[in-house]
Amino acid sequence: MKETINQLKEIIEDVLVRNYDTKIDWAHKPSPQKWSPKEIVGHLIDSAQINLQRFVRCTYQENFKLTYEQDEWVKAGRYQQADIRDLTGLWVQLNLQIARVLENYPADRLKAKCDNSKTTISLHTVEWLAEDYVAHMKHHLNQIYGSNY
Repeated sequence: MKETINQLKEIIEDVLVRNYDTKIDWAHKPSPQKWSPKEIVGHLIDSAQINLQRFVRCTYQENFKLTYEQDEWVKAGRYQQADIRDLTGLWVQLNLQIARVLENYPADRLKAKCDNSKTTISLHTVEWLAEDYVAHMKHHLNQIYGSNY
């Protein structure tokens, strides 16, 4: 878990630097069906919110189900109309909170599980969810910045 937390903190710091140094057309949609970089950040905000709930709830509850519909959440969030600085700020704050929660996670709850599937039961431990969360984040940041996270 320590390595996952360290990766998360490094990504947060790196994104803050890149956003000031990188020229990105945040509103550009490669096609009408694809998300713009702003919408990808919005999706990462949604993912952070859901995963923060999973991490917190797993400290006292087990085997609960918590999913979300990513396309609907991005539409409802109206991220395309938002200021990228506001989105980045929210994303940073959510991820700092996730890092705080994970850094202080009760050792006896690291194997607690929740169901993140939409159709069939798919229970995963907090450790697995944290690793998957960071991997998912890296995938989408690579879409925005075009580099290896």
